Amino acid sequence: MSTQPEEDIVLKLLHTADWHLGRRFPSFLREDLERKLTLARVDVLERIFGLAERHGVHAVLCAGDLFDDPLPLSEWWEPVVEQLRKRAWKERPVFLLPGNHDPLLPDSIWAEGSKLRRALPSWVHVVDKVPFEVELPSNAVLYAVPCMSKAGQRDPTELIPRREPGDERIRIGMVHGSTFDIPDCQTNFPISRDAAIDRGLDYLAIGDTHGFRFVPPDRREPPTVYPGTPEPTAFDEKDPGKVALVFVNRRRKATVQPETVATWTWEEHIVASMAALRQLRTRTDLERRVLRLRVEMCVPAPEYEEAERLLEDLEGTMAKHGRVGVLQLDSAGLRLETATIDNYCTDLPDVLQCAVRRLRAEADAQDPERAQVARRALFHLYQVSRKAS
Repeated sequence: MSTQPEEDIVLKLLHTADWHLGRRFPSFLREDLERKLTLARVDVLERIFGLAERHGVHAVLCAGDLFDDPLPLSEWWEPVVEQLRKRAWKERPVFLLPGNHDPLLPDSIWAEGSKLRRALPSWVHVVDKVPFEVELPSNAVLYAVPCMSKAGQRDPTELIPRREPGDERIRIGMVHGSTFDIPDCQTNFPISRDAAIDRGLDYLAIGDTHGFRFVPPDRREPPTVYPGTPEPTAFDEKDPGKVALVFVNRRRKATVQPETVATWTWEEHIVASMAALRQLRTRTDLERRVLRLRVEMCVPAPEYEEAERLLEDLEGTMAKHGRVGVLQLDSAGLRLETATIDNYCTDLPDVLQCAVRRLRAEADAQDPERAQVARRALFHLYQVSRKAS
């Protein structure tokens, strides 16, 4: 909860962004796994709106890139309508901001008269004017600026009017763009370091970056915040899976509380020993993990066989679910140790033991493909030997 006394808080907001509904994940080659991640972006809406209800927020700010493109299929926008229409939120407005992935174009999903616009409840507002201004409870006002193209070099906050002398209202801004503090990054719709101060805002809600953070990280007043994507989209995202709860007191001071809403956690591992692989297999928290796993180890035949079994348990097959929710496996680095393979093939006939010796030489070949084929053949001979014994 906010550290401010409840009676001192006059405005509560939920700030979310970067839903990327309809996003595809082509690096996951199995279609069922890719779709599982795509649908997770729909499922998280229930948790976002549920959080808004539990905290009794006065408004919900959705700061852009809600869809992955400006013309999403109905299967991606209809769940948004369904989630909103089942809530009696006439006193809790929701504001939807077009971002650079889903900009406000004449033929986009946000265009006036679109099927989405016609289906939305009256208390849901699409930011379709520049600038957009609307009154909020507790003598507050929201200024928002939509993206009207996929790229641009103008700071969108420049279109928010500055605070006039004597204006004591709580002023909230909402834009979508890139900030100054990402090293070596080509900014798109660049947002100034001092935008909130320059425009006289008490809170600046922004979207684009997929991890929760303050901008700049060492400044909290007035807060400029990326809530991040509510469900992660990549392994290199820092602190994704959140929304921001914003509490503004009578003195117009805003404090921000990150709240986790994600179901999935993305992580990467390199396994270089059997002990590490066995330990990974025993974890009980893998069902909701998106795991990129690379295996880099050379092991004797019995452990090679065990490693393949453990990896199958983690990944699953067409006949059984794997222990990992979504696994991206690179097992090319799992190599059979061939120096001692003879020790495990003593029960083979002489002709096959001769084949083992020839294949051992092939396993050391310079050609990686030939070497891999030889190792697989050696492993199959080991399995034949084990069955014979």
